[in-house]
Amino acid sequence: MSAKELKQFTREEVAEHNKEGDLWTIIDAKVYDITRFKNLHPGGAAVLLDDEVVGQDATESFYGLHRHEVLERPQYARLQIGVIKGEESVMHGRQIGQVSKVPFAEPTWLADGYSSPYYTESHKRLQKAMREFVDTVVSPDAQAREEDGKRPSAEVIQKMADANIHAMRMGPGKHLKGLTLAGGIVTPEEFDYFHELVITQEFARCGARGYGDGLQGGAVIGLPPVLNFASPELKARVVPEVLSGKKFICLAISEAFAGSDVAGLKTYATKTEDGQHWIINGTKKWITNGTFADYFTVGCKTDDGFTVILVERSEGVETKSIKTSYSPTAGTAYITFENVKVPVGNTLGPDGGGLLVILSNFNHERWVMCCGSSRSQRAIVEECLKWITQRKAFGKPLSSQAVVRSKLAAMIVRVESVQTWLENVTHQMNNMTYKEQSQKLAGQIALLKMHCTQTAQETARDAVQIFGGRGISKTGMGRFIEHYHRTVPFDSVLGGAEDVLGDLGVRQALRAMPKNARL
Repeated sequence: MSAKELKQFTREEVAEHNKEGDLWTIIDAKVYDITRFKNLHPGGAAVLLDDEVVGQDATESFYGLHRHEVLERPQYARLQIGVIKGEESVMHGRQIGQVSKVPFAEPTWLADGYSSPYYTESHKRLQKAMREFVDTVVSPDAQAREEDGKRPSAEVIQKMADANIHAMRMGPGKHLKGLTLAGGIVTPEEFDYFHELVITQEFARCGARGYGDGLQGGAVIGLPPVLNFASPELKARVVPEVLSGKKFICLAISEAFAGSDVAGLKTYATKTEDGQHWIINGTKKWITNGTFADYFTVGCKTDDGFTVILVERSEGVETKSIKTSYSPTAGTAYITFENVKVPVGNTLGPDGGGLLVILSNFNHERWVMCCGSSRSQRAIVEECLKWITQRKAFGKPLSSQAVVRSKLAAMIVRVESVQTWLENVTHQMNNMTYKEQSQKLAGQIALLKMHCTQTAQETARDAVQIFGGRGISKTGMGRFIEHYHRTVPFDSVLGGAEDVLGDLGVRQALRAMPKNARL
């Protein structure tokens, strides 16, 4: 029934329906008959029998207890029987495909009246298309899969492939040549790292950390070594399969024996006597997408040192799910390789040259994590700003308390500093070759990731304090806060622990110190 067809009531008429067998209420100029619903209310009938609810305008009470999305659920939407005559509904939750009007809820370049030297019209067109795509296609699947723990739906993967989103998430490069990107919104020739940043940040808005990694996160970090170091024949076979969403790939480096210490890995590969195959034995742990991967980009010890080899799921490869503090939809795995036979043609880069392959890959991996971390923090800022303006404590909105405003100030400062540094690094990436990035940006990106994950955890802690008990509840008003607080440590570990990255950044700075510099 449309708004025009709904019956119109005066507030006086609604007020007459205030008895246990005849209960109406008003929420945002909409009239609801809650007579039959009172015994089904999750909080008990007493909540609805309150004198401030029955026959009254319960808008303020409702938004102090519920997210707007509750009103949009079919089982609750059908309770609406009319509207208040001469009044209009003004409240809304997240608006599909739209840029938020909440201050600091969007990066500056998307806010009204602001400009940026980095973003062009093609970036803005891509952002608009991705916002619509994520809100309508990805987010509903994300929330459902977070609940049931299943891998992202094949339909979502296919729709991403149809728009060549999988390819764009690999960054700019030759792999985009000849493709129609997002329906032609951006050409392969103009696609740059800011376009990739836009895509990554739009996906991060889902607020589903495990799903975010499950949604081809393994390809984002596992396919670039194939793109950059595989033979033409291997690339021609594997890359189209992955970018089309037909097969899945993951990066298998970390082990129970070593994580950030790549040189300490124990998985070993030896060549057969005829030199035509590798025989791989060992284990890998905490491998994102490993449970459903078809290909594994594996770091191995070899007689020549350290070598990276692309392994196809075959006899001798076994994967087991690892339970973590986020959803199984990420496909986090423990992998065993027992006498796995792999053609030497699957070697990525030269024998013994695996360290260059992995270290160059780390830059892009960590940068992507910074993109996601920055946007996830911003989503928490938006949640908190909405909450403190609608939640009342001691008879006043939370926003009236200086201590709460102080926490929000710190959150905003952190997220704006992260985004600004990120955009500066992205600009440098656009103006450097892949080799120059490895030489000049490894330390910068390492320090940026450390800063991102440290500020993220501070913001998560402050957000829980602002939301109180709701901030540790998996459902209801603070569900995104709880999820964020529970899963934010992943970014601080994946791609290199904070202390390791901080040390890397300083060591690279020390190598560049002029020998004649003195106080």
